[in-house]
Amino acid sequence: MSINVANCDRCGKVYLKNIHGICTNCIKDIELQYEKCLKFLREARSCSIQELSDATEVSVKQITKFIREGRISIRNNPNMAYACEACGASIRENILCEPCRSKLSKEAGYLNEIEMRKQERLDKENQVSFKIIDRLQDRNK
Repeated sequence: MSINVANCDRCGKVYLKNIHGICTNCIKDIELQYEKCLKFLREARSCSIQELSDATEVSVKQITKFIREGRISIRNNPNMAYACEACGASIRENILCEPCRSKLSKEAGYLNEIEMRKQERLDKENQVSFKIIDRLQDRNK
C-alpha cells in the first residue's frame, strides 16, 4: 500500500497528491496571481512582461508559465514577449527562437547522419565475405 502524500514542489509542505504537484494553498496563490495579471492587463494592454511583473508582484517566470499554458494571451499585447529557453532572446511564441530551433534541428540531423553511418559500418563488418585465398586454401586441404 502506498502513501498518497508528497512534498509541495513550490513551498515544501506535505500535501495529498494531485495532478498539479503542489498543495492546495499554492494552487490558490497561483490562481490569485493569475487574476491579478488579468486585471492589470485589461487596464494596460501595452505593458511589457517586466512592467506586468512589477505592477502585480508576480514573477516573470510565473507570467511566462501562464502565457505558455495559454492562460494569458499576448496576441493583443504588442509589447509582451518572454525569453527563449536557450539564448534568452525575446520571443512571442514557442519555447525557442527561430535561430535556436534551426541550430537544434541541424544538430539533430547531424547526429542522425552519424548514427546512420555507424550502423552502415556495422552492417558492412557483419556481412559474410570470403577472400579468394581462403577458398583456394580450403580446396587444397
